[in-house]
Amino acid sequence: MNYFFNEEEQMMIDVARKIAQEKIKPVREKYDEEETFPWDIVKELAQADLCGVYIPEEYGGFGKGIMGLVLVTEELCKVDGGIALALAATALGTLPILVAGNEAQKQKYLPDIASGKKLAAFGLTEPSAGSDATSMKTTAVKDGDYYILNGTKCFITNAGDAETYTVFAKTNPSRGARGISCFILEKGMEGFTFGKKENKMGIRASSTRELIFNNCRVHKDNLLGKEGHGLMIAQATLDGSRPGVASQALGIAAGALEEAVKYARTRVQFGQPISSFQGIQHMLADMATKVEAARSLVYNVARTIDENNKREEKDKVRTSKESAMAKLFASEVAMEVTTHAVQIFGGYGYCKEYPVEKMMRDAKITTLYEGTSQIQKNEIALNLIKEYATGK
Repeated sequence: MNYFFNEEEQMMIDVARKIAQEKIKPVREKYDEEETFPWDIVKELAQADLCGVYIPEEYGGFGKGIMGLVLVTEELCKVDGGIALALAATALGTLPILVAGNEAQKQKYLPDIASGKKLAAFGLTEPSAGSDATSMKTTAVKDGDYYILNGTKCFITNAGDAETYTVFAKTNPSRGARGISCFILEKGMEGFTFGKKENKMGIRASSTRELIFNNCRVHKDNLLGKEGHGLMIAQATLDGSRPGVASQALGIAAGALEEAVKYARTRVQFGQPISSFQGIQHMLADMATKVEAARSLVYNVARTIDENNKREEKDKVRTSKESAMAKLFASEVAMEVTTHAVQIFGGYGYCKEYPVEKMMRDAKITTLYEGTSQIQKNEIALNLIKEYATGK
């Protein structure tokens, strides 16, 4: 379908595709096997000015918002969903600063992220606080001009490799959801260390570690927004970042579809390519239709968010329902399409010699992080019911 990209959008797509095909594809198997962080690819993305596609121009970025992030992420994930997370997870860690940062904070942190000099990470999840973020145990106790952080975060993408961290902690535990605040932390701060690196099923080129805070002193200047506004910052961040996960899922699905079509055209059984069999044709037709439907939804949600962000503060609306829809649908499509791709490859699809088994492994995480599929359905339903109840 024609999505009527402007010249700059098409340029971003072309550059991301070139990096994916020429730089990532030859090494994706190596990074998956070794579980090493793709610093050489990060350098390529930085040199191509792709690290800051979503960051405003006044802070050194390309100023193309969530749509820019979505387009680049999709192209990279067509080849490797794990390596692409170096950029996509940095966007997640950066969005709280864009959402709630003051001018001094934006000037201090955004230019280095936009240039690719530094990566970022988002610290919300804890061992006992996954889908229920309000159950977090990490605390931040005020001590003069500082906050003292204690606690542990888990499953943090880019942890250990990123330099900048947006971390959520309870400044007033008695107030529940209204007692959570958000802070900017930097790698190397005293009392801030990293725990074990997770051995994951998929996205193995992406680092996933614990963040450990042991009397970590954070200056009050590193508080994002106001005390007690942390949950609102997290929610606004996820509204903007979930289309990014959706585009990761979309890219993985699109990449698997491409591999399946190529294989079906060349694999010969019973004296003819398996693409001539109606059973295979129907599978490919379903896969292609769902990939295109996911793409349409993801692109439209991304553009909606960007247009909403241009409005005056009083006129802005939350896009929680739409973001959740994009993530829910695209991630479920990614699982279905990659599973069908493995089926089309047959026994070969189950072997690491071919890329579709990795795509299937990588796809699964998109239904889990930044809110499971079930959480997305909760979000969609609650907003839908509210809209009908209020007439808005």
